[in-house]
Amino acid sequence: MTQTNLIYHTPVLLKESIEGLQIQPEGIYVDVTFGGGGHSREILKHLGEKGRLLSFDQDADAEKNILNDTRFTFVRSNFRYLRNFLRYYEALPVDGILADLGVSSHHLDEGSRGFSLRSPEAKPDMRMNQRSEFSALQIINEYPKEKLMTVLKMYGELRGVGRLADRIIQAREIEPFRQIDQLISAVAPCFSRDRERKELTKLFQALRIEVNQEMVALQEMLEASVKCIKPGGRLVVITYHSLEDRLVKNFMKSGNCAGKVEKDFFGHINCPLKIVKPDFLLPSEKEIERNPRSRSAKLRIATKL
Repeated sequence: MTQTNLIYHTPVLLKESIEGLQIQPEGIYVDVTFGGGGHSREILKHLGEKGRLLSFDQDADAEKNILNDTRFTFVRSNFRYLRNFLRYYEALPVDGILADLGVSSHHLDEGSRGFSLRSPEAKPDMRMNQRSEFSALQIINEYPKEKLMTVLKMYGELRGVGRLADRIIQAREIEPFRQIDQLISAVAPCFSRDRERKELTKLFQALRIEVNQEMVALQEMLEASVKCIKPGGRLVVITYHSLEDRLVKNFMKSGNCAGKVEKDFFGHINCPLKIVKPDFLLPSEKEIERNPRSRSAKLRIATKL
């Protein structure tokens, strides 16, 4: 293991998520968010010689962390194609699926990727898949007002999106956006001084989700997961913001992302999953102190019935 691997990303709720998987030594497991490989390494420690681990990641940077282990398969793909690839690798059904959602510390620290406010001179890129041609630049430079407002409200849960959209459009008419500091300067007047950083973070979240179609991909992955996990297997998901957490909670509760509970003739809920109590776990104060990124994390676990 190289030093690069060690600093790429600090896995959140590592002990709790591994325990949640209830790993069987000869089982088949999937880490749909490989990143720096922290969770994957820990899963491999619990597997025997006949166990298997398949890990998904669409980011080329993650490929630098591929593990040299005969039990490990790296899948260069978005996790929305989960079922197709598991079928291709003859890995169905699986014993457990782990997802650590959100942006890794590597993405935030790598200024050229344009995910963070900390890199004002970087291009607002925000692509998880660098092979994609669509970045945040297209959104802020090309989206019409109504579409821009929808993205900011739906994915950033921002207020005053009309004014925000107007500021962005007025600024790009003078000069197209090329750097993060241009975007910050354009929208800063919309925020009070004490809330500016928090609101800008929401704005960046909205752009990132739209660029990577994160909510659509998450929904497709969740729907595929119940078709891939064997009865008694586990679905373990770590969320970081309310939008993705609401989706995961609804799915685990009802079996659909809308959270619509359906019952049979006898009044029993028709859901392929059973939530493992407590409903969710939070990081300890010690973990938050060690890894501030974990502050907003929430772990949910469900068993396939």
